[in-house]
Amino acid sequence: MISGKSPQQALQASMQLARWGEELGYTRYWIAEHHDFPGLTCPAPEVMLPYIGANTSTIRIGAGAILLPYYKPYKVAESFNLLATLFPGRIDLGIGRAPGGSAEVTEALSGQFLQQVWRMPESFEELLHFLHHDFPQEHLYSGVTASPRPIVPPQTWLLGTSGKSAKLAAEMGTSYAFGHFMSEKPGPDIMKSYLESFVPVKQPTSETIVAVSVICADTTEMAEDLALSGYLWRIKHLKGEGKEGVPSLEEAKSYRYTEEEMLMIDDMKKKIILGNPVKVSEELQKLQALYHADEIMIVTITPSYEDREQSYKLIAKECITKN
Repeated sequence: MISGKSPQQALQASMQLARWGEELGYTRYWIAEHHDFPGLTCPAPEVMLPYIGANTSTIRIGAGAILLPYYKPYKVAESFNLLATLFPGRIDLGIGRAPGGSAEVTEALSGQFLQQVWRMPESFEELLHFLHHDFPQEHLYSGVTASPRPIVPPQTWLLGTSGKSAKLAAEMGTSYAFGHFMSEKPGPDIMKSYLESFVPVKQPTSETIVAVSVICADTTEMAEDLALSGYLWRIKHLKGEGKEGVPSLEEAKSYRYTEEEMLMIDDMKKKIILGNPVKVSEELQKLQALYHADEIMIVTITPSYEDREQSYKLIAKECITKN
C-alpha cells in the first residue's frame, strides 16, 4: 500500500496491475497472504482472486502463498477447486509455512501454529490428495470430495526460501518457487537440490520460479532513487513503524539515515535488481541462468502506483516484446 492511499485504493490498484500485466504479456499474477503487516493489505488471497479473475481473461492468477499451518487442508482444497471451476486452467495454489505476521497475530489466528508447522509435510500431502482426489482406498478421507471438482485442478506450488521447502517440493513432485528477494540462503544450490531430487508424483516434470525484487526506470539513477522508498518502508517496519504504507520519494530522500540503517540498505541492495531496461534485462537473464529457473517472477515496490506500472511496462517491452 502506498502512503496516503486507502486500503480500497490499494486493492483496486492490485487488480489494475493484473489487467496491465495481462495486456503486456505477463503470464502469472500472484497475491500473497499477510496479517496486520504494515503496508500490506491482503489477508485472504482466496477472497481477492475472484475480483482479479473477473477483471482479467487469460493471465494465470494464484496465491503466493496460502499459509497452510493456519488451515485445514480440506478447506484450502475446497476454496481453490472452486476458483479453478470459476476460472478454468488459470489457477495456481502456492503454499507456504511462514507466519505472515507478528507473534500476537499468529496466536490470534492459530493457537497451535508451531505444531502445525512441524506437521507441514503431512498437511501438504493431505492437501495434494484432496486436490487430486486420490487418497488410498483404505484412507479415512477416500470417500471425501473437495467439491466442486474442476476439469483442470489448480497447479500446486510450494514456496520457500530454504532447503527444507525445496526438499519437500521434490519429494511430493510439485512445482517450486524460491523467494530470492527475501532469502539469505544459497538460492542456486537450493534450486539445484530440488531439480536433482524431483520425483514425478503429481506432475511429470519439475517446474520452477525464482521471485526477485526489481525496479526498472528510464535511467538507472531514477531506479535507484525509486528504491529508496522501499528501503525506508522496510526499515520502519523493523522499528515497528510504517503502518501508513510505503513512504513518498520526498520523505525517503529527506530522511536522516543512521549508520546502522545505511548498512541495512547496503544489505537490501544485494537482493534487488535496479536499472534501465537494458540493464534490468541483462541482470534477469543472468539470474535465470544462475538458478536454471523456468520463470522469473517480479516483485516491485515503488513510491507510487504510476512508477510501478512504468517499471512493468519497461520490463515487458525489453524482455517480453523483443523475445
